[in-house]
Formats: sequence, C-alpha cells, structure tokens
Amino acid sequence: MPLTRRQFSRQSALTGAGVVLTGAVGTLATAPGALAAEDAADTAEQAGHGGHGSHGPGYGPLLSDPEKILALPAGFSYRIITHSGVTKLESGEFTPSNHDGTATFEGPRGVTLLVNNHELKGPRSGWKYPVPLSEGLVYDPAASGGCSVVEVHRSGEVAQWVGIAGTSTNCAGGRTPWGTWLTCEETEDLAGKNGMTKDHGYVFEVDPCDRRANRDPKPIKAFGRYAHEAVVIDPKRGHAFLTEDASGPNGLLFRWVPPHGFRHGRGQLRKLADDAGVLQATKCYDAGGRFVDDLSRATKIGTVYGVDWVDVPDRDGRTVSVRKQFADKDITRARKLEGMWWGDGGVYIVSSYAREESPVQHDGQVWFYDPKRRALTLKVLLGVNPDPSKDGAFDGPDNITVSPYGGLVIAEDGEGVQHLFGATERGRTYPIARNELNIGTAAEPEYSEFTGVVFSPDGRTLYANIQTPGIMLAITGPWKRQ
Repeated sequence: MPLTRRQFSRQSALTGAGVVLTGAVGTLATAPGALAAEDAADTAEQAGHGGHGSHGPGYGPLLSDPEKILALPAGFSYRIITHSGVTKLESGEFTPSNHDGTATFEGPRGVTLLVNNHELKGPRSGWKYPVPLSEGLVYDPAASGGCSVVEVHRSGEVAQWVGIAGTSTNCAGGRTPWGTWLTCEETEDLAGKNGMTKDHGYVFEVDPCDRRANRDPKPIKAFGRYAHEAVVIDPKRGHAFLTEDASGPNGLLFRWVPPHGFRHGRGQLRKLADDAGVLQATKCYDAGGRFVDDLSRATKIGTVYGVDWVDVPDRDGRTVSVRKQFADKDITRARKLEGMWWGDGGVYIVSSYAREESPVQHDGQVWFYDPKRRALTLKVLLGVNPDPSKDGAFDGPDNITVSPYGGLVIAEDGEGVQHLFGATERGRTYPIARNELNIGTAAEPEYSEFTGVVFSPDGRTLYANIQTPGIMLAITGPWKRQ
C-alpha cells in the first residue's frame, strides 16, 4: 500500500520528535551481536567529546607505519592476507587485483571464509591480474572480474580459490541471511560493447561453503540490469534493497518484492524467472508532505523522509536505462549510492558525495531505512572537505558495515588521504586506519580507496582492502564500545 504525502505528514505529527527534520540521531547500538561496553564511564566520557584525540570517540591518533602500508592507533596491528601479484590461488595463479566488496562467513573448525569482489571492467587484456577463468565458474569468458574466496585458518594459514569468473566491474554486493554472497556488477555493458560476449549489469550469487553451487553462473535478472553497487536482504520480509551508482541522471535506490509464496534460501534466487517479483524505486516526501527530488536536499543530521515505492517499467533496461525511464518528478535520486548493510532492523545506505549535478553538494551521507516505518533518516553527514590532501576530515564514504562495538565502520573513497573511519550513534566520526601505500610519486602522492570493510564472525578482526593494487588486510587490537 503506497504511503501518501498526507499519511506521512499525519504520521509525523502523531509521532512527534521521532519524525522531525532536525535532531539527535537514533541509536546504532542495537545491531545483532553488539558487544557490551567494557567501561560504561569511559563510554559516557567519549560520548561527550569530539575530535580525533584520545579524549574523543575512537582509539586515539593514528601512528605512521614503518612499512608505509597502514597507519593505526596505538595497540593495533595488521596482517596482509592476500596481495595481488604476490600471493597465489590454490591453482597457482596470482591473486586477482582491484579488491572491492567483501563479506565474512563462519567456516568449519574456526575457519573464517571471505568472499572478495574484484572490480575489473572491460576485456581481460586490459588487466595484468584478472580473475582466472576456472572451469565451470565462468559467465562471460571475455570479462575480467569476479570473486575470490579466501579461507583464513586459526593457525594463520590462508587458501584462495575462484568463486565466480567472467563477470564485470564487481563493486560491492551483500551478505545474505542464509550465508551466501551477492556480487553486483557496476556496469550496463551489453554483449558487443567493450569486448563483452554477454549482457552485464546483473547480480550473481556466490556460495563460499559449496563450490558446486557456484557452477554454471546465472544472473539474477529479477533484480534488474543497471549499474549495481550493493544489495541487502530484509531477513523478515524477504525484500531486497539495491543501490545504483550512476549519474546523468543520478542513480536510484531500489526495492525488490518477491513473488507470493517465494522462500529465500541457498540456490533459490537463480531459479527465479527473469520477471519474478516487482522491482521498485524510491519516492520520498518530507515531514510537510512535499516531494523530495534528491537525497542531497537533506542538510541536517536527523532529517527524516517518508518513502513510497514506484514500480520500474522495464527492469532489464536494454533500450532505455532503468534510471532514465522515470521523469524527475516521479522518483527520488541520489549521487553515488554506494555501500549498504543490514542492522538494527533496517538498512544503512551510503551516498558517497554530491557535486554540481545535485541540488546540494556534500562529501558523504549515511542514511537508515526503516522498513516498518517506511522512513529514511539521515545518520551521518560530511560537509565538503576543503582540502582532501590534508589528514583530518573525512570524505567520500563507500563500503560500510555495522560494528559489533556500536555504530558504523566506513571505508573512505574520497580525494587525497584515505581512511577507515567509525561513526558513533550520535553521528560523530573518528579515524581507525589511514592508507600509507603511495601509488603515485613523492611529488604527487596518490592513495587508493579502502573497500570491503567487514568484521570477522567473532568480532575480533576487522578486514578491509586497499583496492589498488589489491591488498586484503586483517586488523586486530583493543576494540571497545563506541
């Protein structure tokens, strides 16, 4: 049933402070698996201070790394798990490059399994380390991207193999409630374009626990064909939420509603008909019932928008891209819709930045969608960074995860200095790590984005990637509640 502007306005009035355009951020600390505070007094003290020092939220200042890879707070350390062109798959081939979205899974006997996207676009000849074309796991033999599966043992031993190959521009994705990974193609290339032999722009499922389930890859066409970024499954309702990273015009936030009687589970998505269920895009209203054309309109933390959902006319978008099938008055757009994560009964959603193409400029937003209230709330807002080359301010949030220690951990894909940073339940940010691997020159340094931020199943290790050249890192230390 659509949520009308009048209904949302009435709902806003009835719920009072819960639906306002400004105010305190709702708590992020109720995520499944949230850990108890080690020191309530220390937590209370942190909540009352800001900045990046030891008296604010977080873990104190970042200390430079003698190895020039990763700066971390005192007491923290890292380990390289995979390194493109250095470490090898079990086949003997080198680890593919351009690490991106990642998820962790609990394996047997204390093993941690990770599925790691490789964001490689275009023909294989354009990349030194594309995803190997493992027999039976290839969708399009002309495409460079795919996923690797990484197995980390308690002993420290690491094994790697291909989960899917022959896909393109595997950016983010999402972990399913039944223990698989959905990998997203951030492209709209059709067969015959950029050397491709099959259509791209789809979502594929990868099972880290059952290699046989990954054979003969099949796109989930019911989710639509567009520049997919991330996907999250609502474990209660079965809806899929999907982001689109696109411009000209700006991209959309989607919801897929499964057909009546469909039950999620391992291997079920690949059985869906191409037109199964309903794919929809967001249409937002403010508390006064006014239509919101773009999420960049929100300029204060605590802003709440009511959400309606509009059916997509042609989800495969072969003739007209999905986002171009709507007039601007019909839906709500946003620039650089990126990472997503399920937690606290809803979906955290990143808009990485907005520039001249958007009504209002910013350097990052994190939203929370509550499916029960059908409302989007702005949790984190980063103003335009005046000097990205200087350490301190954050910009360009991308991949995101809900922390077992409260709040969020976010991978930065901005300009200049790149960080992993946390956001507290009050929307305040603090540094966790800084990329010190210079892939530029001494005169003109350049630092790759962070990707694939995710905690291990036991919450003790934070995994993250440096996308270029492609390094997976495991970070450990004195984590505490934020």
